[in-house]
Amino acid sequence: MTDQKYNETYQVIEETKDRNQKEKYWNIGFGLNKIDQLNPSEYLINELLPDHFSGKLTYQEVENALVNHHQTLPKDEQAIKEYECDIVATRIASLLDNSGFVLSPVALKGIHRYLFKNILPDKWVGSFRRKNISKKEPVLGGESVAYENYLMIEDILAYSFETEKNKNYITMSNQEKIKSITGFSSSIWQVHPFREGNTRTVAVFIVQYLNVLGFQVNDKPFEESAHYFRNALVRANYSSQVININHTDMYLVKFFENMLFDREHPLLNQEIQLISEDQ
Repeated sequence: MTDQKYNETYQVIEETKDRNQKEKYWNIGFGLNKIDQLNPSEYLINELLPDHFSGKLTYQEVENALVNHHQTLPKDEQAIKEYECDIVATRIASLLDNSGFVLSPVALKGIHRYLFKNILPDKWVGSFRRKNISKKEPVLGGESVAYENYLMIEDILAYSFETEKNKNYITMSNQEKIKSITGFSSSIWQVHPFREGNTRTVAVFIVQYLNVLGFQVNDKPFEESAHYFRNALVRANYSSQVININHTDMYLVKFFENMLFDREHPLLNQEIQLISEDQ
């Protein structure tokens, strides 16, 4: 009798039925995919989302329908890009609608695995990279951020997460909170632990973390300015003494202030464009 009583105290947490909240999660998913020039299919927007928002389809049912639909399409470049956007956006929305979260590098791996299973090569999914990488950034005039050496990924992440766990956000001012969150987000992203999908993975992880901390996350910055978010991360992690450029978190601070405290900073990519002091 005692066992039955305690078993009955647990309640299953279902996905939200609040349409506005669901739209918020989807907007973040679509915005983050725009960073990689990925847009959703008309089938998802016009056929599936209305039934999803009305409660007729769960996230999993939406994903199942997308898989079946895309299997009937020719595998041209547009169809492949739409498939990635459709599936990853669905999974982003689903994760953000899920209250489960652990502040751990293992959780970061889990998010990556969930988002990109059957999208990226199996050997990349949910695994830290085993190669050093670079990427030409238009905002840096073709230069690359110096990403962490793959041999150091686990140690650097372990240090960053342990440092974050020791913070007390209750005692911080709003400005201190912003500085702390931007610093933590930037440090994870600079590691670039995965071969692909780093920005989307880090963004989902950080939004989940902010929700756990009790912040009210405004979806508009991600919906409208996700590319600014990535460029801001780039500028927060790039410096060059040759052209007198130091890394700066000022752009990332603007983004997070808009997202967490409803500030209205203009988020313009042209203001982030790298210009040396000699130009």
